[in-house]
Amino acid sequence: MALTEQAEAEAEGEAAAAAHVPPQAGRGPGAGAEAILRRQAQRESAARTYARSLPIVPVRARGLTIEGADGRRYLDCLSGAGTLALGHNHPVVLEAIRGVLDSGAPLHILDLATPVKDAFTTELFANLPAGLAADARIQFCGPAGTDAVEAALKLVRTATGRSGLLAFTGAYHGMTAGALDASGGAPDVRVTRLPYPQDYHCPFGVGGAEGARLAAAWTESLLDDPKGGVPTPAAMIVEPVQGEGGVNPAPDAWLRRMREITAARGIPLIADEVQTGVGRTGAFWGVDHAGVVPDVMVLSKAIGGSLPLAVIVYRAGLDLWAPGAHAGTFRGNQLAMAAGTATLAYVRENQLAQRAAELGARMLAALRGLAPAHPCIGDVRGRGLMIGVELIDPDTAAAAPALAAAVRQECLDRGLIVELGGRHSSVIRLLPPLTLTDEQAAAVLDRLADAIPAATRR
Repeated sequence: MALTEQAEAEAEGEAAAAAHVPPQAGRGPGAGAEAILRRQAQRESAARTYARSLPIVPVRARGLTIEGADGRRYLDCLSGAGTLALGHNHPVVLEAIRGVLDSGAPLHILDLATPVKDAFTTELFANLPAGLAADARIQFCGPAGTDAVEAALKLVRTATGRSGLLAFTGAYHGMTAGALDASGGAPDVRVTRLPYPQDYHCPFGVGGAEGARLAAAWTESLLDDPKGGVPTPAAMIVEPVQGEGGVNPAPDAWLRRMREITAARGIPLIADEVQTGVGRTGAFWGVDHAGVVPDVMVLSKAIGGSLPLAVIVYRAGLDLWAPGAHAGTFRGNQLAMAAGTATLAYVRENQLAQRAAELGARMLAALRGLAPAHPCIGDVRGRGLMIGVELIDPDTAAAAPALAAAVRQECLDRGLIVELGGRHSSVIRLLPPLTLTDEQAAAVLDRLADAIPAATRR
């Protein structure tokens, strides 16, 4: 891990030496930031999200650290909602981007072949589950993960001639129409919703291996019941760890059972690895923990090395659609492909997935150690550097969204950026970069540990 730590140390050193942001004439150092935030509130859509809970104006960033226009520095454990596998402006990513810019290569190429694209595809295929890489096709989609989900749904419906879909409670697959239909918060039920096993909120009230077994049995019974109202679907879509749903890892045995159930019935299995991919969970892909090879993988976020990029990778036998059946003007992002190639290679060469597994386990243990002194901590869970702390009302054990929001604010006051997730936005989520050092992890844990009691005293 020496290379990783050295690169991160260099990056942090650059951030510390960054030039001071000069205040505007006649104003305090934070006045310019306040004006920018005020104009944002006046001009931008009411649909904006992070800007409401994180009222900062980033002007500089490196590694784990963001510097605001007011001169304050923050430890960023949001990481672009999991996009920044190597943190902000990692040297290898910047070098890859500069290489393309300096080469004179075209930046926009639709779906034409280029050396940059070929290098990205080669590196990606080298890291895919072996059972998929040997017989895979790739489709470059629009630049967001939700675009890739839409492509995956279109692909399996074209290949199977069927339209139904199996999805799970608590799921999140994006914000476009088809992706929302498959997500747990869909207002109109157009897919069959299956129970996602959890220990803390087990749908069957038992948790553990028995809860996972019951969830699998329910799925199998529903599919085989001629009066169950569920004709053979076009696919099942699943997240190896539900992120927005509250950081719920899928039990390995259950995920293997889902693979067996779908394979036996000719139902393609789609793994949504938008947030879990590229080492985040302690394996290169979330499905690797269970040894599962899906028929389709939906990839975005970290594969673009901080820039917009989304693809689906799938078995060649599903590749039945006609030219132009799925397209997008911005599916040829050369800068993102170069940044993505550098990121994928760096994660692989420096064994950052293994590092995420080891450091994540230590962070989970430390957070669980806080629970006896803080009865508002209902559960601590996660996998790798995808961590969730669920907050509850100690008297009723009910979700505590107001407390979670207060903890988030106390964290921000202490220079730590976290976000919320879960059914009632009561789960504190940590998604630090995979380059996180032991010292940085300790600082994150210290600030969070200090924020929790401060929030309870409000």
